[in-house]
Amino acid sequence: MKPVIIALDFANRREAVDFLRPFRDEKPFVKIGMELFYAEGADIVREIKDLGYSVFLDLKVHDIPHTAECALRQLHRLHVDMTNVHAAGGSAMMRAAREGYPDGILLAVTQLTSTSQETMNQELGIAGDINDIIVQYADLAKQSGLNGVVCSPLESPMVHNALGNAFLTVTPGIRFADGSTDDQKRVTTPEKAKALGSNFIVVGRSITKAANPLAAYQKAMAAFVEKTE
Repeated sequence: MKPVIIALDFANRREAVDFLRPFRDEKPFVKIGMELFYAEGADIVREIKDLGYSVFLDLKVHDIPHTAECALRQLHRLHVDMTNVHAAGGSAMMRAAREGYPDGILLAVTQLTSTSQETMNQELGIAGDINDIIVQYADLAKQSGLNGVVCSPLESPMVHNALGNAFLTVTPGIRFADGSTDDQKRVTTPEKAKALGSNFIVVGRSITKAANPLAAYQKAMAAFVEKTE
């Protein structure tokens, strides 16, 4: 699996498949999120898998343990390479999810990259420093048998310092130096994410909205992978 994941944040199958046409030789790792999955269902996952792409199915499951286990069992049948749950669901839910999804990379979302310190404290009612909460959630995920977390690249060092380099950090919030941060708060560049220890980066609009998406993907790969070899 390639370490740069393209977020297929499209409204329907046609847009997603059309976008992927120039990438048939590259076969990047791609992320299917809620918008596309809810529009097209499991068939879009099967189609993209059949085309030879690795798939991160980003549905952020968060429910009671039994429901989470049943949901993850269905996702396991789609043979997705990576998927996730919300760490806020607790250890019982995460352990149940692992039972439903015994193979592949299972991640926990710590805090969304759109969440600020103020939002976490004042709106979500979670006391404390956001970095401490992220490490606490990551530790709970590791204890629950998960492979890693989804977090901001800025948080990769503290996650690895606390839990080891084998515990994965998959990091959205990636923008090129000259790009917009849009609605995300804790963002950085591919180069910086690599220096911070991210194992995978998720890149959305910086690639999908680029004038030349293939060139933008290759730029991200060069920045994240080739310059460090």
